[in-house]
Amino acid sequence: MRFDYIITGAGPAGCVLANRLSEDPNVKVLLLEAGGGDWNPLFHMPAGFAKMTKGVASWGWETVPQKHMNGRVLRYTQAKVIGGGSSINAQLYTRGNAADYDLWASEDGCEGWDYRAILPYFKRAEDNQRFSDDYHSYGGPLGVSMPAAPLPICDAYIRAGQELGIPYNPDFNGRQQAGIGFYQVTQRDHRRSSASMAYISPIKNRKNLKVRTGARVSRIVLEGNRAVGVEIASGNGPEVIRAEREVLVSSGAIGSPKLLLQSGIGPADHLRAVGVKVLHDLPGVGGNLQDHLDLFVISECTGDHTYDGVAKLHRTLWAGMEYVLFRTGPVASSLFETGGFWYADPDARSPDIQFHLGLGSGIEAGVERLRNAGVTLNSAYLHPRSRGTVRLSSSDPAAAPLIDPNYWSDPRDKKMSLEGLKIAREIMQQAALKPYVLAERLPGPKIMTDEQLIEYGCANAKTDHHPVGTCKMGTGPDAVVGLDLRVHGLEGLRICDSSIMPRIPSCNTNAPTIMVGEKGSDLIRDLPPLPSTIFSYERNDTRPRARAGVR
Repeated sequence: MRFDYIITGAGPAGCVLANRLSEDPNVKVLLLEAGGGDWNPLFHMPAGFAKMTKGVASWGWETVPQKHMNGRVLRYTQAKVIGGGSSINAQLYTRGNAADYDLWASEDGCEGWDYRAILPYFKRAEDNQRFSDDYHSYGGPLGVSMPAAPLPICDAYIRAGQELGIPYNPDFNGRQQAGIGFYQVTQRDHRRSSASMAYISPIKNRKNLKVRTGARVSRIVLEGNRAVGVEIASGNGPEVIRAEREVLVSSGAIGSPKLLLQSGIGPADHLRAVGVKVLHDLPGVGGNLQDHLDLFVISECTGDHTYDGVAKLHRTLWAGMEYVLFRTGPVASSLFETGGFWYADPDARSPDIQFHLGLGSGIEAGVERLRNAGVTLNSAYLHPRSRGTVRLSSSDPAAAPLIDPNYWSDPRDKKMSLEGLKIAREIMQQAALKPYVLAERLPGPKIMTDEQLIEYGCANAKTDHHPVGTCKMGTGPDAVVGLDLRVHGLEGLRICDSSIMPRIPSCNTNAPTIMVGEKGSDLIRDLPPLPSTIFSYERNDTRPRARAGVR
């Protein structure tokens, strides 16, 4: 069977492409996903996130030893399920800062991808429960709502931030990003609104759309300089499926460069070194890897103020019944519902630190769980200068890639990460949290000097699961795709996912990736850009009112 478009990877952008392209009944679309379906109830329960970082529906990859972090190897969760990261993430709906996208246009050469140009695509995707204004809309596929199950400690945390000089912000995706408050979440009716549920489930009966799960694409098939299809690995040998119009690679910031490399598209020297025949020398493939590195504070609570106690069997059963019957309680929580954006560097162009308040301890894999109830405050530096790579470990498509985020290779990243951690510690020590917080347990009161904090970071830091940039959009020698997402030097091949972002947005990356899918679908269909609904906007550069946490 032949298709007009073949999409490799049913992550956030891939689901958007499948939906939008198949709106034309005369176009046949094939969506391929290496993982399985999202039939398990855990994918739809907001609190199911706690299970996901522990290996459910993921590839099980890890980084290479990080030479600037004492050789540490970090778990690197990448989704292997329909919906991709949107099916296993903490459901935080953040778009980043207006300045992020303006820099794409002004410094990275990505004209037409500035904030004013991309905002309509964020809005087209959105079905917002609360906001309808210049920055938000409703009626789109993606459910966006306010948290369903906040706890009193969340309000205390927001007061604590204000005590430190960080203003309250009711909408991180609106006129201002800076501040502290509640996140919006990708949920509808207290259930996860993944890209699969938002974009694929409502159209699953379209006759011109075929979705195949358990289909691992081993290579893109080239004839000369044109992509004509894909090869799928199967028990009966390789299966080739042809695309009449285009192959659309949407396998994520790790999977997309990996697929190109194993297809012979990438840096010639590397391909030869691992035994892959060079079909198209493209130096930028797999370079420019950027990610947010997360440091965290864990405090013991004075009582049962978070969801740690729900892990006890009888409380787990009751929480499950409460959710099934009323859609309320612990299971309705994404476990990270409050946070904020602030400054490690008071002279930064826009907020450069993001906080996530975790309603427990040991929520994510590899993070210590306290014996008594605990609370976690994560801190991530948003403007990393460090750049890493994705490379093949061998010519075998089934082999895990070599993932090297190269964390802290730029000393400034380390310095700013420590500043963010120090601000997080100060927030947790404010008067508003005294009724809830007994004492800091990690890093702990004995860890005070920068040298000690660096050692703590090297031993405990984790990824925020925000890799981008490995198939960079632009026009320079390291760019992989043009502004229309076509791969440089090849025909019939585009990339549409977080890998095309020239630099990392100042936020969680699910919403920006969905935006890329929305705008990419219009580029593929050769539709005119959506008109902007704003004529002027603030650059989201609220300055610190006090030197809160800045040393």
